[in-house]
Amino acid sequence: QVPMVESGGGLVQAGESLNLSCTVSRRTFTNYIMGWFRQAPGKEREFVAAINRNGDSTRYTDSVKGRFTISRDNAKNTVYLQMNSLKPEDTAVYYCNLDPSLTIFTMATATFDSWGQGTQVTVAS
Repeated sequence: QVPMVESGGGLVQAGESLNLSCTVSRRTFTNYIMGWFRQAPGKEREFVAAINRNGDSTRYTDSVKGRFTISRDNAKNTVYLQMNSLKPEDTAVYYCNLDPSLTIFTMATATFDSWGQGTQVTVAS
């Protein structure tokens, strides 16, 4: 059983916002680097954003810089992805994942054995 559950997706118009959540069922949540990924129809899954253990360092793929913000609440075992100014090309299933030994830089190219169910984000033009 994977330890993370994503939520918060939906259907929005271009320019609107969504805030995704990923709740982790691990007591040692603060040990983990957290990342968001997405997979659009017919495309490979891609890295979106990562955040370090205490939340003071982040990294984004270029296409979302200035529009998306990753954050975490360690008291709630939850990582968020605030998505503003959404575009049709942001349409994808969004997933989170975690690792105790990666960095926010190496998470972008890491592979993971398991994934949650993800949450669908659809942006209409």
